[in-house]
Formats: sequence, C-alpha cells, structure tokens
Amino acid sequence: MPAIAFQGELGAYSHEACVAAHPDHAPLPCRTFEDAITAVQTGAAELAMLPVDNSTYGRVADIHRLLPQSGLRIVGEAFVRVRIALLGRPGATLDRIRHVRAHLVLLPQCRAFLERHGITAEAAADSAGAAADLAADGAETDGALASELAAGIYGLDVLARDIEDHGHNTTRFVVMSRNAQYPPAGAGPTKTTFVFRVRNIPAALYKAMGGFATNGVNMTKLESYMVDGQFSATQFYADIEGHPEDPPVARALEELDYFTSSLDILGVYPADPDHFDGGLR
Repeated sequence: MPAIAFQGELGAYSHEACVAAHPDHAPLPCRTFEDAITAVQTGAAELAMLPVDNSTYGRVADIHRLLPQSGLRIVGEAFVRVRIALLGRPGATLDRIRHVRAHLVLLPQCRAFLERHGITAEAAADSAGAAADLAADGAETDGALASELAAGIYGLDVLARDIEDHGHNTTRFVVMSRNAQYPPAGAGPTKTTFVFRVRNIPAALYKAMGGFATNGVNMTKLESYMVDGQFSATQFYADIEGHPEDPPVARALEELDYFTSSLDILGVYPADPDHFDGGLR
C-alpha cells in the first residue's frame, strides 16, 4: 500500500485529513513538515498532506517558505473541520477530570468549556501526542484534547465531543507529490497555486494583479513573505480558481509573467467542491 506522510503523531488532525482524502494510503507520521516533505522526495511516501491555512489562526508558519523549495507539486486539497474532544483513560468520567494537555492552539478554543468544568490546561507539543502520553502514563483525573480518531488509536474514552467555543475552525491542507498531475481543462472546478516575484519597477504588483481583475479570475489567496530574511526580497504566494488552459486564466498569467522576475506554478489540481467559490463558472 502506498504511504501518505504528515506531520504529527497518529491521531493528529493531519492524520484525519489523510484518512478522509486518501483512505487507500497508509499514514506515515513524521516529526516535522520537512520530514514529511523528505519522505516524498526520497520515495518513502507517495504523497504528503500539509496544512497551509486555518480559518482561526491564518497561515501555518513556514509552509509557504517550504513548498516552493521542496520541488514537490500540489495535486489536491482537503479541508478538515477541527472538532475537539475531551479524552480520558478508560473508566474516567468528565466530573473527575481536573487537568488536560493539548497543543497550544487548541487550548484557547475550549476556554469556556474548561472554565465551566473547573479544568486546568497545559500546552503540549502535539495534541495526538498528548493523547498517547495520557494512554501510557496518565491518571484518571488527567485528560487530553484531541480528535476522536486519536481516542480510537490510543484506547481512550471520549468524555465530551465538540467542546470548542466556536464551530467554524477549519484547516485547509494541500496534497503534495513528486510529479505534477494536472487535471484536464474543463473537467471540473480547478485551482492553480503559484509563487512569483515582481520586477523592480513602479507599481509592479498592482500591474501584475490587473490581469486577474480584467479577465474575471477569482484570486482566493495572495500573501507575501520575505526570502532568505531579506527585506528587499519578497515572494508572493497565490491561489486562483481556474486552469491555466482556461482562456481567462491564460491571459491573466501571460500578463503576470510580463511584470515578474520569476513565476513558478506549484500545482493545478481539483478544487474541493464544498469549498469552491466558483469565480469562473
């Protein structure tokens, strides 16, 4: 069975994305994003599932820097609604839980629930890892905040479900491969992701973006970040709806190319139909 690499422990939300999008691939947990990328580069995994954005916390740190350098290509996307469960050791009950551990970003999302039940919280490096630690050496008064997938993997009880304060937290992932796999133009909703640097001329970025507006191409993301820590070297990361062979997209990219010093298409891939805005349809 081919493998799909992800950052984190088994039971992480990235693992959940792998199960949902590629159940025919064996999950390969990795310590870091770089390790997940390396697994694909070396052939240890066929695909990598990498988070790029979260609806609550924005851009996932370092990912936009790593993707262009990886040499890999985006072949798909996946969205995971972050549903947080309170996990306890077998036989534990909610009224006895006094202390929980989870990744730092999960704790504020459950503040109201924890305060209501008088539970103190401690940050952990990984929520699925906190679940594993709880299963290995936890007390009946200890808990972990993680996915229900983690509960099943580590033999823990789900003491409460969907405990997050707000029900909109969603993470977008991209699926990476060694080789590009462009879908045919016109085959369905498509996204194109690319990075570029503008030429050193006045209003270069404004002029570069003009082609997308005049051709009616919906740009769903445009973010800038420094390259090699230099204030003068800025690279832009963009997502658009459409295929490079669609006439409006082809014209917009041609105009963009004129105003850029570098342009690299990271992937052309099917859009998730449940999260497609349909700017070209």
